Parts: sequence; structure tokens; C-alpha cells
Amino acid sequence: MTESTGESGPAPTMSRRQVNEAFGGILIGMLVAVLSTSVINTSLPRIVTDLHGDQTTLTWVVTGSLLAVTVCTPIWGKLADLFSRRLLLHIALLIFMVGSLAAGFASEPTLMIAARLVQGIGTGGLITLSQIAISDIISPRERGKYMGVLGAVVVAGTAGGPLVGGLVTDTIGWRWNFYIVIPFAVVAMIVIQLKLILPRRKGTGRIDYIGSVLLTAAISTLLIWLSLGGKIFEWNSAVSWCMGIGTAVLIAVTLVVESKVKYPVLPLHMFRGKTFTLSIVASVCVGIVLYSVAIFISQYMQLSRGASATGAGLITLPQVAGNLIASTVVGGLISRTGHWKPWLITGASLLTVASILLSTLRVDTNIVVLFLALPLVGLALGMLLQNLVLVVQNATDVREIGAASSAAAFFRSLGGVLGVTMLGAALSARVDTEIENGLQESGIARSASGLTEGALPNIDTLSDPVRDIVESAYGQGVGEVFLISIPFAVIALICVIFLPNAVLGTKTGIEQLADIEQDEPAGASTTLKVP
Repeated sequence: MTESTGESGPAPTMSRRQVNEAFGGILIGMLVAVLSTSVINTSLPRIVTDLHGDQTTLTWVVTGSLLAVTVCTPIWGKLADLFSRRLLLHIALLIFMVGSLAAGFASEPTLMIAARLVQGIGTGGLITLSQIAISDIISPRERGKYMGVLGAVVVAGTAGGPLVGGLVTDTIGWRWNFYIVIPFAVVAMIVIQLKLILPRRKGTGRIDYIGSVLLTAAISTLLIWLSLGGKIFEWNSAVSWCMGIGTAVLIAVTLVVESKVKYPVLPLHMFRGKTFTLSIVASVCVGIVLYSVAIFISQYMQLSRGASATGAGLITLPQVAGNLIASTVVGGLISRTGHWKPWLITGASLLTVASILLSTLRVDTNIVVLFLALPLVGLALGMLLQNLVLVVQNATDVREIGAASSAAAFFRSLGGVLGVTMLGAALSARVDTEIENGLQESGIARSASGLTEGALPNIDTLSDPVRDIVESAYGQGVGEVFLISIPFAVIALICVIFLPNAVLGTKTGIEQLADIEQDEPAGASTTLKVP
């Protein structure tokens, strides 16, 4: 067995203990990344109020981070196929810590959004590189149980983050939601440096700068258009039409460029494979439902049911429990039996049922509905999230594992961004309509209601009649948001049903790469497998 503390020399063989220790460092990094996107969910109303923001501010504090995660994910994946993955993990952690500190010190909405963008760049790197590093040291067949643990961390962080964030917000203040993750990031850096043993990368090619810029511009323009439409400008205005047309043009140009260049940041040839395409579509749909639950359940509890930030976080515990059970148990069963497809179908079915239950939410809905729906969401995500990545990695040539893994994460994040943006806009429009109608029916003038145009309501300061109107409006709006999400859950189910039932491989990424280098003469041209 060859051991090394650097990424050089022959392909190193890691003992089981070394693999587990390295995996522990990767888990800490992934937990830090996930918490950065979820820990502030229950404190968003407080943050926006303290920074004197409005609904658009709230949307962009969330969307800004998701935007950065989404746009930079393919770039991190491409870099991982070219350079040291351990070094890239360190860079991602450093960027993340800088963004977290800046967010904690932010004094107004613009600074907060900018800090979240920086934090999102680091988060995107951590999410992408963690999955790629795992593929290096663990075979697809064994990866099921490790992905199960990773999935438990991801969704537990996503669902449990609001609880932690609520407790922190109600005790020492929301700014500490950004500070508390920094020590964990430092620990992750130390463990990864000492325990993650990888060979030197021999990737060929160069960075696709033009494609990276075009992809960033296309996705950014799309999300800005969807987020600000109907608020800053009317949907049928000249500005809206210009942004819509500009988005279409940028996406078209990006696709043309990426199909022509030799080393694209987003390899489009992968979409010729049935496994890759169906997995990506399913990932987009799962992302929409996942982020919708994370964001809008918190708003429902605080603005429709009058719960505190802590109370809104506690309601997520059944989801955490469901996720922990499904991720660990199902991951272990996949590694033991090699059968993964039945679990994906079960997960997508449960996600559809949960979405239907959540669509019935109203201000007076029995809380039992949430305690039925959220465990189903947890079980579904535990079966789907990491196992969709596993399926993509298993079907992909090891030399493109970085690009393939990042593509899966990219489209899941894109689904989350689009979901939060579009459904947030739908929620805002519906709530505004319901409040206006309620005030008119009650004979209350808008100027005397205590509500500020465009700002999130502070429930505790409103009179009882106005509070009833606002709570009813948010109850109606959130229920309709989940009604819109049902078709996406159904599409995810259809995609996993038609996935080819491939056998999981038994060699690690390092071993596969070593076999390729041994079998192929130096300088020989290679043909990459399309998943």
C-alpha cells in the first residue's frame, strides 16, 4: 500500500480507516455548506426587518446565494478535472468564511446580498468538490452507504438549519447564524489537509472562460428578471421584455458556444445519454420542491400561524427524522444489495404525496397535516438527493466525473433558485391580492392598517383585524405555492421510473483512472463514455 500526504506520485491506496477519516472531513465541509443556505431561513423576516428591507430583499438574500452556488458549480467541477481537488476544497472553504464574516457584519440590504453572493461561491465549491472527492476514494457499489450518510447530513442540515437558526436568532441574535459556521470550516480544512490522500491530477485541456462568462450572464439575467418582475417593473413593460429576450439570447449563445468548444465548462454531449438526462431533469424538479419546503414552510409558520423563529424551526424535526432514517438505512441497503432504482421510485412517490398534502395548507389547517407531510418529505429526499448523484457518477467516464457531478448539483441548485424565485413571486402577488381584498371587505383603509407597501408585515405590531387578514393571506398563498409544486414532483417520479437499471461499479475513481492510464499508450486519443 502506497501512502502519501500529497497529491503526487502513483495512485495511493487508502485503508478503510483513512477513507473514513477523510470522509469525516468532507462531511464537515458539506455540513458547513448546507447550513449556510438553511440556517437563516427562520431568521429571514428578522434580518429583513432589521436591515430595513422588503419582500424583494428577502427573496434576494436567499436567491443571491443560490444564484452564486448555481452559476459557479459547473466551473468548480471543470476545475476539479484539471487541478488538485484538495487545494480547491481549501480555496472554497476560505471563500466561504470570507462571505460568512461579511454577512455577519452587514449593515444594509445591499451589503448582505453581496456577502451572500460571496458565501454562495464558496458553498458551490464545497457541495461540488465533496461529491467528487468521495467518488475518488469510494467505489459506486460501496458509495451507497457513504452517500446515505452524506444525504443525511445534507437534508438534516437543510431541515435542521432552520431550528438552529431560530434558536440562535431568539437568543444571541441573527448575526451569529453567520459566525457559528466558521470554526467548523476551519476544522474541515485541517482534517482534509491531513487525511484526504489523492493522486496528482493529470487532466488535460483548459478553462472555458468564454463559456463560464456566458453561463454566468445567462443564469443571472434569468433570475434577476424573474425576481424583480411584477415588483420593480411590470411584466409587460419594456424592461421586462428586454430582460426576457436578453435571457433567451444569452442561453442560445451559451448553448452554441458550449457545443463548439473543445473543453466546455458544461459538456452538452452528456445529454445524449438517457441516464444523465433523466437524472438531471429529476434533480431540477426535486430541487424546486426541496427549496420550496425549506423557505415557505418557515414563512407559513411565522406569518400565518404566529410562530416564533424557534417554533418555525421545531416544525422541521419530523422532516429531519424522516431524512435520517431514509438516507442511512436506504444507503446501506443499496451498498449491500446493489439495487437502487426501487428506492428512487419510492422516494419520488412519497414526494408527490407530500406535495399534495402541503397544497391543502390554509390559516386554519390542522397542524397534523404538517406532521404527516414533512416526514414524507424527509423520507423522499433521503432516498433521492444523493442517490441521483450516485447514478450519474456510476454511468460517467471517470475522466469527466467532475463535470458530471457538478452538472447534477448545478441543475438541482438551478431548480431551487427557479423554484424560490418563481414561487416567491407567485406568493407575493397572491398575498398582496388577498390583503387588499381583506382590507376592503373589512372597511380598513390601507393607510390605517399598519402595513407598509412592499415590506414584510410584523405580525406582533398589527391590530387583531389586520393580523387576521395577513395570516389568512399567507395561509392561502403558501398552500397555492405547494399546489404549483405538485407537477414537478410528478415529473421527477416519471424520470426515475424510466432510468436504466444499471449495475453499480466496484472500483474507486482512483482505481478506474489508474486502469485507464495503464491500458492506454501515452498520447493516445480517447473516447469518453456518455452516461
